[in-house]
Amino acid sequence: MAQVAVPGQHLGSTDKYIPGPGTHVRESNVYASLLGTVAVAQPDKAPGPAKRLNRIVSLQAGPLPTISVSRPGAAAHEKQREVLPDVGNIVLCRVTRIQPRQATVAILVVGDTVLEADWQGIIRVQDVRATEKDRVKIYESFRPGDIVRAQVISLGDQANYYLATASNELGVIMATSEAGNTMYPVSWKEYKDPETGLSEARKVAKPF
Repeated sequence: MAQVAVPGQHLGSTDKYIPGPGTHVRESNVYASLLGTVAVAQPDKAPGPAKRLNRIVSLQAGPLPTISVSRPGAAAHEKQREVLPDVGNIVLCRVTRIQPRQATVAILVVGDTVLEADWQGIIRVQDVRATEKDRVKIYESFRPGDIVRAQVISLGDQANYYLATASNELGVIMATSEAGNTMYPVSWKEYKDPETGLSEARKVAKPF
């Protein structure tokens, strides 16, 4: 289980977990409702009589563990305020705006640390892919609301960090269709809406 979850991230099925705070259920699956740390609480084992070794009894499934997502607590606030994106860091960010030559993002997570404040970053068109850079189109790579895994390549100016997705492991990891449905990757360049069956272009992060 990942330590950090982003809104809409699939956490498991209701067959395995009881949804706790910071989660919601859709079609028997548990999803994160907020950006934060994932915790799984195991149920307390109720005391019972000692087992009889000379009797065969049917095994019954016990209570399920509870999965929850929580924002950073006050105790960790001071420590997390000191965390800033640095060159080489892998970050999770949300696309906020796209322009012909770049995508503007809000950096949410650095490594495994959820940031208290959003830091703004820029993914320039030449930093989207490692090959065929002259054929890259921003609107075919990202859309507002996408969750992107990227790497910090420069501290940029005072307002923006420069990020890149020019490797197989980097790119869009979560995307919502124009119809509002959570999509799944079908190739390095496409996400698909399971409800409408329509595909949308993205720079996909390692789809399989």
